[in-house]
Order: sequence, then C-alpha cells, then structure tokens
Amino acid sequence: MSVNESEVRSLVYLLEDPDPSVQDGIKSRFLELGEQIIPMLDRFKNETNAEHERTSIREVMYELTLHSVLEDFTDLIQRGVTSREELEDALLLISRLEEPTLRTGEYKRKLDQFAREIGPEISYNPSLEEKMKILLRYVFKELRFRGDAKNYHNSDNAYLHRVIDRRKGLPIMLSMVVIFLARRLHLPFYGVNMPIHFMLMYQRPGGNILIDPFDAGRIVSTDQCYYFLKRNSIDPRPEHLIRATELQILARCIRNLMHSYAKKDQMERAQDLQIMLDLTERAEETSK
Repeated sequence: MSVNESEVRSLVYLLEDPDPSVQDGIKSRFLELGEQIIPMLDRFKNETNAEHERTSIREVMYELTLHSVLEDFTDLIQRGVTSREELEDALLLISRLEEPTLRTGEYKRKLDQFAREIGPEISYNPSLEEKMKILLRYVFKELRFRGDAKNYHNSDNAYLHRVIDRRKGLPIMLSMVVIFLARRLHLPFYGVNMPIHFMLMYQRPGGNILIDPFDAGRIVSTDQCYYFLKRNSIDPRPEHLIRATELQILARCIRNLMHSYAKKDQMERAQDLQIMLDLTERAEETSK
C-alpha cells in the first residue's frame, strides 16, 4: 500500500480532535497503513515542539508496533534466555515498546565502548577483587551511573536504553549495566533477586561479595541484607541472596515496568507487559 505523506500528516493533526468518532476513524486508518508509516511518524514526532503532539504520536507508534514486538519477544523466549547476552537482547527488545525505532545495536556499541575504555586497566590487574573494584569505580564514579531516588517509579528508570542515556535508574537496571559490561570483560558479576531491593553479586573462590548498585556500588554484608529485609517485615532466608537466573531477572524487570505504568494509570500498557511476564514466568517454570 502506497503511503501519502500529506495524508499521514493530516491524520496526525486530527489526533487532537476531541470527537470520539473522528478518533476511531483515525485509529482505523493508522492500523490500515501499518508499520510502514513508523519512520514518517518518528520524523513528525521529532519535528514538533508540542509535548502533547509527541505523546499522541508515540501512542500511535506503540499501537502499530506492539504486535511485532510481542512476536519477537515470544520468539526470543522460545529460543531461551539463559545467558547474560540473551538477557541483554531481551531487555533491549522490551525497550522497543517505548521507542519503536530504537536501534538496539547502538546501545550494544555503547556498552562495547565502555568495556573497551576500562578493559586495559582490568586486564593488567591480577587481583580478582581489584578487578571488581575497578569496574565498580568506573561505572559509578567515572561514568556516574546512579540511583534515581527522586523519581523512583518513573518508567525511564526501568528501560535499559533510557538508563544508559540518562545514567540513572532502578537498582536492577544499574545492576544490568554492570553485568553487561562484566560479560564483555569476562568478570563474574551476577544478579541477586533479593526482595524489595535487587543486588549485585561478585563470585570469587574466597566467597561471594554482595554489592548495592543503588548506593554507588557499595559492598555490603549478608547481615546488612538480612537487617534490611527484617526492617521491611520480610523473614530473611538464604535463598534471598543466591544468584538469580536470567529469566528471574527478566521477569522482575517486566514487573517493575508494569508497576511504573500502573502508577501512572496506564493500565493498558501494564496489561500488554503482562503478556511478556506470563511468557517469561512459564519459561522459568519449565526450566526448573
């Protein structure tokens, strides 16, 4: 189907019409035109200075691309998410819900570049513990990744691409930045699915080290974690501090996004994410 740019621009203009029947007709026409108009819509979105127009265009782009993102996510889950690299692919795929034209390769290249910058210093240091400290210092001091305590539930804090862009986010997404760099640098950083507050783990022969990603990579003890859980009315158990599987991490990332959208009363978005969560949890249950 050929696409007339002036028609698409007119449809975008009519998105502001308050008449429900007009809105229904516009949405039907957008669906008929399909994903082929996404680049055009993206250009219109970037051209306007009006935030309400950008929001309306984003919603149309979301509706047009949701099906293909869900299909790609289903395929990815069926292939398996059992490595740090596959987890990275899954989280960047989820980012396409927020940014349909996202070039995921650009974010992989950003992570590659970070790893290249710090790689030589890590390689030249023989101490496993020093390698850990070097990477944590690089991420939290030099790159200045940090927790966003002020707007904790902002969905930007739960999308990997936005966390990389803004250099702030939730504990789990800050952990993902460290873990994905660690994969490139062959360092044993992994996730710990502790209730309420996701943690990092550094595996070493002398005993694993627990790290708080929301506190600039501070090393914490098991007792401190247990105290935190008790303070939040949770009976601490050893399984709270073991290495999480990639599917467990993915499920938690999706739940965080669902919670962010629910906080903003965007329940349709949360329901769409529920589809992804169901697929992930079924895969995790099957893998046991």
